[in-house]
Amino acid sequence: MLWTLVVPLKPLAVAKSRLAGEAGSAPRPLLALAFALDTVAAALACRVVRDVVVVTDDPLAGAELGALGARVLPETPGPPVPPGAVAAGGGLNAALARGARFVRARSPRSAVATLNADLPALRTAELGRVLDSAAEFPRAFLPDAAGIGTTLLAAGPGRELAPAFEGRSRARHRASGAREIELAGVDSVRQDVDTAADLLAALALGVGPRTAAVAGRPALPGRPGSD
Repeated sequence: MLWTLVVPLKPLAVAKSRLAGEAGSAPRPLLALAFALDTVAAALACRVVRDVVVVTDDPLAGAELGALGARVLPETPGPPVPPGAVAAGGGLNAALARGARFVRARSPRSAVATLNADLPALRTAELGRVLDSAAEFPRAFLPDAAGIGTTLLAAGPGRELAPAFEGRSRARHRASGAREIELAGVDSVRQDVDTAADLLAALALGVGPRTAAVAGRPALPGRPGSD
């Protein structure tokens, strides 16, 4: 089964607020953009990913992610948001629902999965394993490394995505009937980055070249864009 991934991204000016003052000298917006670029590059290289739709109102992020090959969908319908401005969107779940509707309007039988934009250590092979597992169920999700949130939510052909992210989304997705994916060895798909401790954990796994450059670390060989 091939998947279209929907990746939501806040405007860089307000993204990763919990990293403020904790991530050394790296500017928070640059880190957020680097995380997203490494995440999307790895996703696009995955064997079972047909394409990636990024939902964002940030013009810089949209341009750079579009240049990687992602399709970019504004979070807020209407005219583009000027550089430096912050759009008043409808929240994460609304952005994901908008992305899923966009995908299904073009291809009603598409398999759709959400993927967090802050997975800088993402490995294509591990993502492929998670999506292969998700294909066995009508809806499935992968909890984050902390065991509280969710990094991936998948809906097979003809199934509603029904995202319930933010806060304790693991419990909400389980209660909604989505099957929890239980796989060992997929840490890179679980390790999202909200805090300095999360960033250190991602760096220990080995991050992509853009995050490595912003964080002042060597890139992991073999990652998309590391040549």
